[in-house]
Formats: sequence, structure tokens, C-alpha cells
Amino acid sequence: MEIFYMGLEPYEGRYTLQLQDWTERAYKKRRIDYTIVPGTTIDDTKAISVGQVLDAHGRSYFGMSQMMNLVQMMRNGRVTSKDIIFFEDMFQPGMESLPYILHQVEEKHRPKIYLRCLAQAIDPDDFVHVWGMSKWMSLYEQMCNEIPNVNILATNEEMVAHMRIANWNAPIYNISGLSFGKEEVQSRVPERKPFEERKMRVIFGARWDQEKQPAFFMDMIRHWKHNTKLLPEVEFAICCGGPLRSNNQVYVDQARQMEKEGTLKIYENLKKNEYYDILADSRVLFNCALQDWVSNTVSEADAMGCNVLFPAYRSFPETFANDETRMYVPWSGRDAMEKLKVLLTKPSPSIGLISDWTDGTIDRMVDIMTGTGEQWRRDGRHYRTPVCESKY
Repeated sequence: MEIFYMGLEPYEGRYTLQLQDWTERAYKKRRIDYTIVPGTTIDDTKAISVGQVLDAHGRSYFGMSQMMNLVQMMRNGRVTSKDIIFFEDMFQPGMESLPYILHQVEEKHRPKIYLRCLAQAIDPDDFVHVWGMSKWMSLYEQMCNEIPNVNILATNEEMVAHMRIANWNAPIYNISGLSFGKEEVQSRVPERKPFEERKMRVIFGARWDQEKQPAFFMDMIRHWKHNTKLLPEVEFAICCGGPLRSNNQVYVDQARQMEKEGTLKIYENLKKNEYYDILADSRVLFNCALQDWVSNTVSEADAMGCNVLFPAYRSFPETFANDETRMYVPWSGRDAMEKLKVLLTKPSPSIGLISDWTDGTIDRMVDIMTGTGEQWRRDGRHYRTPVCESKY
């Protein structure tokens, strides 16, 4: 058995920069035979120029060049029914090549295929709905469900539910996390300050787009600054891997105004190590997203010794193992501030547990792909039963 790995193009401000490295480390530990299917990047900027999550031109260019290489490997007989093709993202330009080919070849040339879903049109807050792409994207997803030997990997139980009500008929598995490499991340900042010596800082590490609810964060800051009972010396900061941008310019304008007023700090164009250095000298990572489906930022912050505070919404209770001390009532600014006040003053005894769990996500995917992870399958009538169970 060999895994043919269809990775994502690297971006300096996104976790895709490290994704292949994390995966290869996990494969090597498991002694998995694998081949990296190469793609060609459209340029060497490692930046998102058009789009929100991945660059519109760059994703298309890289994905199609990668598919060309995969098709060549299939034609040469490199890929057989004993093998696995794993896609880091369900949306892969050129994907229609697979059903076109596989329906016309013998069974011995049909590998198992695993598609990792990161959001797609099943998510009401995904960017495809912002840009009017949802109609054709949902049809694309239906096509993916018809690829021979295909399996879908969801990142959490709530995403599974969205897939099920969309009538996806391929086998679905919950991998309960995003790919993460804790050892690699911590190696970038080996000397991390003790919590008590860190700057009294709260970081917003998500994109500044509307589905991340930046208005909620800014409103909370305003209330905090006007409430004398709360800690007055706290720095509230946005950290981003490129220039501050949003799919709603109003939020950028408001953030710039708050920066002028001295109530919000904006750290822009950060390299990964620069961001990790800031995390390692901060106390809390705050999130108020409608849609993150786990969030790589929570794994990074937790690995760097930060407290984390997220809403008890969608995927987050599963990610946090139902830890009520680090989740607030959605969308209660009052509850968020009360929880934040505590998390700024002392470290949670659970720091490190989230990143330990997500550090095993790639292993869970390997288990599923090699036939030893059937406990994560969510096809049956009782697929909602595990929703309230703590995963770790």
C-alpha cells in the first residue's frame, strides 16, 4: 500500500506552509510508504492576492498541475487498487479527471480515494456563499460523492451533520481535528515565557472576514475599555500573515480607527516565526468565529502555552472536550469578558491538551485510510450519538 499525497500550495500566512512537513513526519513515524504528488506554484510570493482562504489563481494553477502529475502516475501503472490517493482539500481543480478515468479502467487500477473537507458549500458561513459560488460548488460536491471508491473526511461531528443533511452518499468519517505538528511548531520558539511573565495581551488570530465576526471582537474591546472593573492594561491585538484585509471593508476601516485611538494593535505581514514569537509572549487567543471547524489557531496558541477562549458553538465544544472554563455562551459579550478576565490572570490547567489531541489528527486519518479507524465512521442512523462525548 502506498499513499499518494495531494497537498496544498504553501502560503506564508496560512498553515499550508507547514502542512506537508507535518504530514511527512507522521507518515515516517508510522513507516507509511508515500509519494508526494508535486504541483507547480503560479509564482514564488507565497501570498494570497485574490480570494480569502487560498489564492484563486494560485489554487487553480497548483491544483491542475498536480492533477496532471497524478494522471500521469495513474497512466503509468504507479497507482493500483492497493493504493490510496489522499487530497488535503475536497476542492481540487481537475478533480473530474478521476471519475472520468476510473469509470473506464479495470478494478485493479482503482485506488481508494480520501477527500478532506475543510468547509465547502455545506457550511452556511463559507466564503463560497459570500461570492455567489455555492450553486456550482454544491454540484461539484455531488460529483465528488460519485467518484469510485471515494471517502469523505470531516473535521468534526458538526461538519458530519452538515454533510448528512446535504445528502452526501459517500462514506463519511470524523477525523476530529485539523492536521497539526506540535513538535515542529514548538521547535520554532523553544524558549517560551512562563505565563506569569507574559505580556497582558489578547490576540485575534483569525482572518478579519465577516464570518469571523470581527465586529463582536471590536465591541468587546470597547466595553472592556469603558469598564473600570476589568483589567485596564490589556493589549488587544490582531495578528495577520499579510496586510489587514476583509471581505467587508467596513471592518478594516473600523480596526484602523481603533488603532489610531490606541485601543487596538494591528500586527501585519507576519512570518510564521514572528507570529509564534508574539503568541509565546501573550496570554490569551480569542475567537468569535461562526465558522472555523476546529481552527489551526487554537492548536498553535495552545502549543505555545497560551490560554484560549472560544464560543461554545458548532465544532468548538468537541475541540475543547466540553471545557466550560475556556468557552463562552455564544454570543454573550458579558460572558466572554468574564471568562477572559480569569484567563488573563492565570493559566488553565488544561493548556496543552488541545494541541496534544490535534497532534494525533494525521494518525487518525492514517488509521481510517488503512482500515483500523472504523470507529470514526459516521454513515449509520446513529451518527449523532457521539456528539456530546469528550474525545480526550
